[in-house]
Amino acid sequence: MNASSTTAERRQPLSVAVLISGRGSNFRALHQAADRIGIRIPVVISNRPDAEGLKYAQTAGVPACCIDRRKYSRSAFDQALQAKLDSLQPELLVLAGFMHILGDAFVADWSARMINIHPSLLPKYPGLNTHRNVLANGDSEHGASVHFVTAKLDGGPVISQCRIPVMPEDSPQSLARRLLPEEHRLLVRTVELFAGRRVELRDNLICLDERLLNDALQLDQDL
Repeated sequence: MNASSTTAERRQPLSVAVLISGRGSNFRALHQAADRIGIRIPVVISNRPDAEGLKYAQTAGVPACCIDRRKYSRSAFDQALQAKLDSLQPELLVLAGFMHILGDAFVADWSARMINIHPSLLPKYPGLNTHRNVLANGDSEHGASVHFVTAKLDGGPVISQCRIPVMPEDSPQSLARRLLPEEHRLLVRTVELFAGRRVELRDNLICLDERLLNDALQLDQDL
């Protein structure tokens, strides 16, 4: 393959499938930025039929479907999800508020091709109730992280983070509200790195532009 054909290939939009469970605001941010950052979204998939993000997808003309988790065993759900993805062959899978733990076999199949956005400064506060935990522990800052998905819950290598200060008057709800727009910016800018074929996972280490990334990228500093 010559240099010109390689350049042409890299200009093709990255195919990004998105998994959601609720309002889908991160999915919406990705969709609205898709042309600018060089991606296309062949499908958005929810594990809950009442997810508001499905309504947005319908309005926006993005192909969408629900694989209702209540109707499947855990392994059968993973198989149904894999079958849907196999039919579309996305290059990247983005978990954007997807509230379901995928099985180890599924995660292994998508190794280095699946990322998640989590509302904490990982490795702090994996799992749920991150905003409440930040306040309970008296932290001075809060944030969100985009990481590669591994079998360990919210434990994969962290690609990027955004940070906000914790205010004395903050509640879990106000923290969540203030963090959300920064989450959107963080996810969009991180996916843009994938669209540019600039970031990859090698032996559980993140490489950016062919160089080892020693620390997570910081929004408005590195991104």
